[in-house]
Amino acid sequence: MPSHPTAAAKVALPKRRAADLAYDAIESLISTMQIEPGSPVVENDLVELTGLGRTPVREALLRMISIGLITQQPRRGLLVSSIDLAEHLDVIQTRRVLEDLIATCSARRASVAQRKEIVRCAERMLKAADRGNLNEYMRADHELDLVNHVACLNKSAVKAVVPLIVQCRRFWYAYQHEGDITAGAKAHMELAEGIATGNESAAAAGANRLLDYLEVFARRIIDR
Repeated sequence: MPSHPTAAAKVALPKRRAADLAYDAIESLISTMQIEPGSPVVENDLVELTGLGRTPVREALLRMISIGLITQQPRRGLLVSSIDLAEHLDVIQTRRVLEDLIATCSARRASVAQRKEIVRCAERMLKAADRGNLNEYMRADHELDLVNHVACLNKSAVKAVVPLIVQCRRFWYAYQHEGDITAGAKAHMELAEGIATGNESAAAAGANRLLDYLEVFARRIIDR
């Protein structure tokens, strides 16, 4: 268990429905490659793995179909979608625009508590990177996103960016041996400090540095 309190414990986040919890649990299994691309999706197995009911699991799966994380094929049922290398740079390009908007909104609108928590999450990422602890790094990354998304007060941008973040997370886990989490942590800290100081230009620069990092990482995989 992490030694630091979670973001939810420090900053009030919206109450999560059972379907949201099911989505997070299943998405984590898929993003971390515990359920690999092309694998069949068996509802009963997911109910058992998540410890949640059939209805929230089913609702979570429908949401994943809508964003392309799971595909529905005739006679084959539900399958985890493949990672499309050719399209991944488009994912990053689109995410860049949205992350810029979210960062500037958070710099302008975040509460004092949210600003402090975003920096704390980035500090945890740096410490995890120093230890080479990828799971803790990704957990802190996810918590930073949660607080940032609430702080920005732009639900449309958040709704659009979340599926792209999921695709980037899965891409990272699939090719993590090629990555440098220290560089990623430093980019997140630049973003966090820009938001914390209320400097919209600095926050946007941090967001763009983060997407530069993800693009370099992706090109290393695609062009090899």
